[in-house]
Amino acid sequence: MALGKIKADTLEHSTAGTVDTQFVVKGSTKAWAKFDTDAVIDEGFNSSSVTDNGTGDFSLSLTNSMSSSLYIALTTCGNAKHCQSSEGSRTSSLGKILTFDNSHNANDVNDLNITFNGDLA
Repeated sequence: MALGKIKADTLEHSTAGTVDTQFVVKGSTKAWAKFDTDAVIDEGFNSSSVTDNGTGDFSLSLTNSMSSSLYIALTTCGNAKHCQSSEGSRTSSLGKILTFDNSHNANDVNDLNITFNGDLA
């Protein structure tokens, strides 16, 4: 089977108009994952594994790396707790989520979600 290419500057929908392909390339989430404290990815895209580094500290490895560590990582978590992406330990192929209780102590929570926005390598 031969591999092919599609080259286009815009995409057009029959009723919804057109969009520049750079908007799709630049504006799309490049990786995301949903997981719990069991460090198993429940759902995800471009996410290969989760590592539990200790209480409230998780690392997500990417299947395909970002172009640098300067991408944007957005996090949410359940159980009315707090979570954040850790920029200090972020690399082009690894994102980190830190989770806290309401007193800002490290705490494991369920329903962890992270998205990566930026350019792929």
